[in-house]
Amino acid sequence: MLKQGLIQIYTGDGKGKTTAAIGQVVRALGHNLKVCWISFFKDPEKWGYGEFAILRKWGVDIYHFALQHPYFCEKSSPSSRGRQSALFKKIRQECLKALGFISEIFKKDYDIVVLDEINIALRDGFLKEDEILFLLKEKPGSTEVILTGRAATKKLCQKASLVTEMTNLKHPFDKGIKSRKGIEY
Repeated sequence: MLKQGLIQIYTGDGKGKTTAAIGQVVRALGHNLKVCWISFFKDPEKWGYGEFAILRKWGVDIYHFALQHPYFCEKSSPSSRGRQSALFKKIRQECLKALGFISEIFKKDYDIVVLDEINIALRDGFLKEDEILFLLKEKPGSTEVILTGRAATKKLCQKASLVTEMTNLKHPFDKGIKSRKGIEY
């Protein structure tokens, strides 16, 4: 068990935010720490994220919320766009359900809780900054919490003890190379 759990944020427009969190989890597992991984907008059935299989095999408890990625909401029909759409409201409710679940997870004996892509939920309006800040106040003192995703807000960054911003200097996507199994997912 950790004596002191802090808040870490991996953000920015560069690749590697989730990968950095996975690296932290692997290090923790090497010291027999108990880890819970909660992801937003990552449907393992649809996209086949390889990291979830191995993390589960190593004993990480993994939960998924709001499986439909916001990107697909924007590409949907004009009638389903915007904050008043049924799809937006559904995803918001799923994100709020996740916050309630995380509050319960905080009552368990996890050393590390990863909130993968929670910053995207905030960026796209599915969660509010105050809701996440309130959740972080509930964090037990011995639990490390890791938040990932682009566009972490200034207030979230101020609350964190560690903030790393990944900067995109060059990416294969820029040359039209699509996501590759085992590399991007």
